[in-house]
Amino acid sequence: MKAVIQRVSEARVVVDGETVGAIGKGILVLLGVEKGDTERDAAWLAEKIAGLRIFEDASGKMNLSVREVEGAILVVSQFTLAGNCAKGRRPSFDTAAPPDEGKRLYERFTALMRETGLPVATGIFQADMKVHLVNDGPVTFILESP
Repeated sequence: MKAVIQRVSEARVVVDGETVGAIGKGILVLLGVEKGDTERDAAWLAEKIAGLRIFEDASGKMNLSVREVEGAILVVSQFTLAGNCAKGRRPSFDTAAPPDEGKRLYERFTALMRETGLPVATGIFQADMKVHLVNDGPVTFILESP
């Protein structure tokens, strides 16, 4: 399971001209599910993101988690994270999970994020989404489950 996470001051997802998920301060999670990913991967990633200290403390150091700054999470499915661009000019998506499995693990990850007590908003799985964000920093990390 792969995630690109961005510290944001605000973010929202629009589908067919309508906002379907929005947060203020927090973390935007672009989540990619690959073949072989399990609920254990989803649990590891959810806990990692909830506790990751990427927000600044009073001294200006990245020392606070999204929990500690009372932020929120916006989760957006992003199957293209499973894309392999090593050969040729067109990405291969051979490692992407099939849609049913991808949706199941995306929804499980979202549920696990909610279980951390954080407010969670989402996009719509497999929809054509427009993601609007203000990356705070910018601060962006790539995470992969073990």
